[in-house]
Amino acid sequence: MILDNIENAPNYFGLNPLFEKAFEYVRGLDVDNLPEGTSEIEGVYLKASAVKIALKSKTETKLETHRKFIDIQIPITREEIFGWKSLKNLKMPTQEYDSQNDFQLFEDEPSTYIRVLPGEFIIFSPEDAHAPLIGEGITRKIILKVAVL
Repeated sequence: MILDNIENAPNYFGLNPLFEKAFEYVRGLDVDNLPEGTSEIEGVYLKASAVKIALKSKTETKLETHRKFIDIQIPITREEIFGWKSLKNLKMPTQEYDSQNDFQLFEDEPSTYIRVLPGEFIIFSPEDAHAPLIGEGITRKIILKVAVL
């Protein structure tokens, strides 16, 4: 898991060959007039989704994992809290891994919570279980799905 200010994104371009393209895409967006929806940036390897969604309480969220994609999540309008726990410490899956949607949920409690502010980003690798959308109110955010290469 990586948490940083969006201005420091170039520090992480060496971690995945698609990170630079992902952050270039974000820099080119007019976030104040961003329509909801998903855009392919680099075919199936890099996608961006702009969403407007209600935040939830900690008890309403579940940890999720992905095996094929790295998540880069960027709050636009308000702080978002994420639960986090290491994949190796997960013990209570609620379902089998869904390979088509690259998704699995867990009942385990997060080991920590991280606040992410507008202007910051958080990166979750396949080793990171995360519970997104914790907070109050409606938020707008960008979610980048970056293939593990």
